[in-house]
Amino acid sequence: MSTLATSIDDVKLIREKIENHAMEQGFTAIGFCGTQLFPETKDNMIEFLHRGHQGEMSWLASGIDRRTNPKILWSDALTIISVACSYAPESDPLMNLYDCDIGNISVYARGRDYHEVMKKRLKRLGRWISEEFSCSVKVFVDTAPVMEKPLAQKAQLGWQGKHTNLVSREHGSWLFLGEIFINIDLSEETELDDTLKGHCGSCQRCMEICPTKAFPAPYQLDARKCISYLTIEHEGPIDSELRPLMGNRIFGCDDCLAVCPWNKFAQAAADPDLKARQSLKKPNLSELARLNDTTFRKLFSKTSIKRTGRDRFVRNVLIAIGNSKNPKETSTVESLLDDPSPIVRGAAVWALFQLVSIDKFLNCREQRFSKEKVAHVQNEWNLALK
Repeated sequence: MSTLATSIDDVKLIREKIENHAMEQGFTAIGFCGTQLFPETKDNMIEFLHRGHQGEMSWLASGIDRRTNPKILWSDALTIISVACSYAPESDPLMNLYDCDIGNISVYARGRDYHEVMKKRLKRLGRWISEEFSCSVKVFVDTAPVMEKPLAQKAQLGWQGKHTNLVSREHGSWLFLGEIFINIDLSEETELDDTLKGHCGSCQRCMEICPTKAFPAPYQLDARKCISYLTIEHEGPIDSELRPLMGNRIFGCDDCLAVCPWNKFAQAAADPDLKARQSLKKPNLSELARLNDTTFRKLFSKTSIKRTGRDRFVRNVLIAIGNSKNPKETSTVESLLDDPSPIVRGAAVWALFQLVSIDKFLNCREQRFSKEKVAHVQNEWNLALK
């Protein structure tokens, strides 16, 4: 087949075949669009970067033209196929926030690494498309500078809500996204359905529930305040003013997603590949804090959490322990005051101050402060006293 479908009937037939095969491969939704993003996409990205809302994610600022122009990624692309997999939870993910003995892990990270799951399915679908229609394809899943949410909106899978994530009328806010670029023109583009230009109305539940007020305005996110960013992407000590607001959220945050009213139409995901591991539904904070690098890698093998690394993860756990105010966790925290990782030591100092009397804290400080050579850990000992 040539790289151009020869008629509207050809386009409809090919799209229908691809849609049916995608559903058989386990995808929840699929849409088609051309390779040009909405004009405001680049403007919004530039404004986001200008405000510094990307935090330490410096890679977002590099190659902004590539990020906002899919044609630069592959000049032969004529259509982008946007696909989604639902990972809607079985129960309210916010219930864990009321149990201070456990750590709350974002729903998406409780099962197998979605990158691997999506990549395998996308490659299978892409291979089938290539063979079935004699065309070339390229597959992407959060691994290249592809603006997945604007593309998914353009493909009419949903719209970007006020929390900046994609919202679907059928699947709510719980969607993994991926793309297949192909060199056949299947876009058959029309004006964007009015209901997909923003169906949030006056609702601001996602903005109001955010613990750290990371949404300065509707459809804007300041990653520097976002708990997902802080617990996953941020490498250094977390701002002391934000730590009490994190509660027991140790990897990611689902608050803004969970309260979206459109979730009432979402069915719990039955996908076995994305099913939550029992051990990650309500993990004990004390046990998590005692993980070394080997046991961390073993526990989180084949999950998204593994890439964050043991040190940052234990930092998050220690903040949750500090927020628990549970003095029974004191021995666990004390055992980490001498951890080889400065990030862990610093978090342990902060957690200790939340759990013990000032006299005990000063005693621990006296034993360790003169030996500590890392400035930010020294600052933790001093900040606590202030």
